[in-house]
Amino acid sequence: MPTDTDAPGGFADFLLAAGLDEDIAVVDAAGRYTYLELREAVQRLVLRLDGLGLEVGARIAVLGPNSFFWVAAYLAVLKVGVVVPLSDKLSAEELSAQAEWTDCVAVMIDQRLVRRVGDAFGARPVITQADLREDAGEVRPARVVEPGADAAMILTSGTTSEPKAVRLTHANLLANTRSIVSYLGLDRSDRMLVILPLHYCYGASLLHTHLAVGASIVLCNTFAFPQTAVDLIEREGCTGFAGVPSTFQLLMRASSYPHRKLASLRLVQQAGGRLAPEMIQQVVAAQPDSLFFVMYGQTEATARLSYLPPELLAKKLGSVGRGIPGVDLQVIDEAGQPVSVGQVGEIVARGANISPGYYKDPDGTAAKFTGGALRTGDLATVDDEGFVYIVGRSGDFIKSWGHRVSSPQVEAAALRLPGVTEAAAVGLPDDEAGEAIALAVTLAPGHQLEADTARARLSQLLPKHAVPKTVHVLDAFPLNASGKVSKRALRKQLEQA
Repeated sequence: MPTDTDAPGGFADFLLAAGLDEDIAVVDAAGRYTYLELREAVQRLVLRLDGLGLEVGARIAVLGPNSFFWVAAYLAVLKVGVVVPLSDKLSAEELSAQAEWTDCVAVMIDQRLVRRVGDAFGARPVITQADLREDAGEVRPARVVEPGADAAMILTSGTTSEPKAVRLTHANLLANTRSIVSYLGLDRSDRMLVILPLHYCYGASLLHTHLAVGASIVLCNTFAFPQTAVDLIEREGCTGFAGVPSTFQLLMRASSYPHRKLASLRLVQQAGGRLAPEMIQQVVAAQPDSLFFVMYGQTEATARLSYLPPELLAKKLGSVGRGIPGVDLQVIDEAGQPVSVGQVGEIVARGANISPGYYKDPDGTAAKFTGGALRTGDLATVDDEGFVYIVGRSGDFIKSWGHRVSSPQVEAAALRLPGVTEAAAVGLPDDEAGEAIALAVTLAPGHQLEADTARARLSQLLPKHAVPKTVHVLDAFPLNASGKVSKRALRKQLEQA
């Protein structure tokens, strides 16, 4: 990879420095694009942005589905200001609120979305694919960017008028990218199938790490039909695939992945939430010649905080591993001291990848970032070798009959029931219990599950106070823009049921 001095223009110049002109950088539904074509597209968009006369550090939104245009727009904004990726799943009203909250002064928007949500941005200048047809002109000298300057602003919560916006600097992005590349062993020969949205920090990390070594990304926007992704892996010779828990649950339930040998597939990455150990074993067994990396992270940490080496999966099943290179990961008690083996505490992280804080939220920043450390809000234990086992989030417990019941504990037990492919437990208001445990599951084709039968079996796997009061079989779970199960939407759905 290039060194810091090879990228005076900041993180974007670093990403664009490695790829050979003739190598493929991006594959999308419209075609294949080389690194030379990507650099030229970025230059055209940079010149268009320069023509707007924006101030240094101006915040510019990027909106659209995964595409070559999205990648070029993202890199162009990184060169001239602060990129604010927005979800293309939001309504015009929600996008307007987010653009206002983050003080965006312009927007790079996919032409296909202009009619539906273009009015959300008012009088702000709009740049689309049409601007890629303009002559690139002379290549301007790269701006010298301070490593500590803001590079990106990632929205992490909901669609309210005041969401949390995580500030990420050029140094944050560079540190996390280099660390991930090093432990995954990525190189120019890799080709990553990307089904995660690039506006999500996990999806963006796939883009960063593969461009950084001159590799390729293959964009797939149709994962509602997971067989398409499996076919793409084979047709494009993809060496990598990454997903969140719901990705693998759907992949195992509704595609040929469990029994189709994918000879090119070398690395499989899982993050974005806890995948039950039983499901991990099934996914690993499906493609035994691939290396399966369990990882853990947060947007506030740029992307990754820990990983579990594939060779330790069997020995440390259920662990998210230890800190990635350059990250100090600890589990501490309420007094701020490292916990003893088996004791539950909060995960705290330090490293060059930790965000400086939230935009326009000094109170939230002070609560989350203390003394240069990130308080993750995730509760965990450690074993005698320092491997971390997450037991839940501080808010991911159901308070039922005076007990604090871990949702992941209930979900893991549910996944042991025959035919269950996904499970999510939430607390519903209950006059007697405070919160009643409600379990939702999806089933593999051909399986059925009666609620009473499920509760009877779960009573053999869980303490009495953790057995769900109700069990609901769903066709599919509601997902958020990042592809994770939206427990807020699920809770509302079950309340109505």
